[in-house]
Order: sequence, then C-alpha cells, then structure tokens
Amino acid sequence: MQRREFVRNAVAAAAGIATAGTATTAFAGEEITSGKPFNLNYAPHAGMFKHHAGDNFIDQIRFMYDQGFRAIEDNGLLSRPVEEQKKIGEELTKLGMTMGVFVVDGGENWKVSLTTGKKEHLDVFLAACRKSVEAAKRVNAKWMTVVPGFFERNLPIGIQTANVIEAYKRAAEIFEPHGLVMVMEPLSDTPDLFLRHSDQSYMICKAVGSPSCKILYDIYHMQRNEGHLIPHIDLCWDEIAYFQIGDNPGRKEPTTGEINYKNVFKHIYNKGYRGVMGMEHGNALPGKEGELALIKAYRETDDFL
Repeated sequence: MQRREFVRNAVAAAAGIATAGTATTAFAGEEITSGKPFNLNYAPHAGMFKHHAGDNFIDQIRFMYDQGFRAIEDNGLLSRPVEEQKKIGEELTKLGMTMGVFVVDGGENWKVSLTTGKKEHLDVFLAACRKSVEAAKRVNAKWMTVVPGFFERNLPIGIQTANVIEAYKRAAEIFEPHGLVMVMEPLSDTPDLFLRHSDQSYMICKAVGSPSCKILYDIYHMQRNEGHLIPHIDLCWDEIAYFQIGDNPGRKEPTTGEINYKNVFKHIYNKGYRGVMGMEHGNALPGKEGELALIKAYRETDDFL
C-alpha cells in the first residue's frame, strides 16, 4: 500500500471521512463535505492538521489536498534544510498545489531596523532576499512576506518612510528578474510597529513602483488596526497581491469572531481574485475535533456562490 493511500485510510478510520469522490464526515451531528476544491484558494500552515495527518509536513500536505485545499503557506521555509525544501516542492508539484508565502527572514536585527536606514541592517535584509530567491525556486513559490519592523522614535516619520522605500527598491531589484513578489504586511501585534495600515502600505508600493513590491492584506490585522475591510480593500486593490485570514478576536478560523467572512470572501471573489488566501491563524478547538471544526468553518464561509 502506498504511503499516501495509507494516510488517507487512517484518516478515514479516525474521522469517518470516506476516501472516494466528494466524501462526507460527521461533526456535531452534521455532514462536512471533503475532497471538493474550494471556490477560493485557501492555504493551511504546517501543524494545522497534525492530529489527523501526523507530524510529518509532507503527510500534512497530502491530507490538506484530500480535504480540498490547493495551496499551503510555510512562514519558516527558510529555516528548513534545503533537502526538505526540495521535497516540499516536489510534493506540491505532484499534487498540483500552489506554494503561498514564506517569510524573508534575515533575523531580528533587520526586522526592527529597516526604518533606520543603517547600512548594516539593509545588508542583512538584502542577503535574506537573495537567499529567498533560491528557496523560492525549490518550492516554486512566487510571493514572500516582508516587514520593515519597528517605528524609530529618534527619526521623523518621513525619513523612516524614505528609508523603507529605499530598502524595498533595492529588494525589488533582486526579485524582479525572477518574477518574484515581496508582499509587505501591515501588522497589529504592537503599536510600536512602523507599518500598520493599508493606505500606508499602498503609498509605499506606489513609491517603490515595482511589480515585485505589493501588499499582503491580512484581514485579521486590518480589522484590528482600521476596520472597514471591504472599502479599504477596494481603495488598495491594485496593489494587493495576497490575502491572509484570521478572525478577530482570537485569531482563529472564520466564524469564531466578529468578521463576516462569507461577505468578505464573496467580495474578493467577485472582484476577480483567484490567488492564495493564507490561513495564518490558530485552531479554535484542540485535537481532531478542532481540525474538523476548522474545515467545517471554511466550507460554510466559502459557500457564497
């Protein structure tokens, strides 16, 4: 018996998921459709289905595919050994799945210092960009997350903005020849962060002026920082290249918080977006029950056609 078939059968035994066609499984007295691809291209993370698929990331990717997901994200890809990166890329190619973002991670130094304009921090960032090009080739990735770091209290905001724009121009020169796109992510984790709003990100993209510099619109962070999700999405639309998901409060799957994700997903779909929707959130419930609840939540919110 092939490994993938063994994993699928094990999942069927544990969760009641049939292994042929568009199967169903029972959860809280209801049936959950599995196997059918979603309308939007949602991308789970490593560990999100470990209670069904085990700790091996390749097995998790196969489980994701069997549940209808056609993309993944892996923020920590750069920290994985090269051989593991290659195996991930090979599996995604075999399954016809899309690689979503990974983080251009040059260490904590550049994350808190791009706003300063200091050469030593810029050099670390650009080295991470070059490393990311090679990793992207191994997994057939197109998008990579970048963040400029913390607000620098000793510099005027205009100087900090110019420093970030210059850093991203230099990075775009690295990514453009390879058709790669860095997507800057405004965050809500702390008020001390420099990049916090979609309009600020939009302005930086326009100033950089490169197809390799776009916005990662994380719906969770933007709900916390500014709200008015759909109007802000429309205002920044031509610079948004990627979306991420998480409900608020709690940063768990859709239906667990205040965001009307069915309406947001429908709006994004109707505007023509068919890119990756990164599932950058936790599971609201633990164990297998939580994993099934997550799938159920996406089936419900994706049912907008």
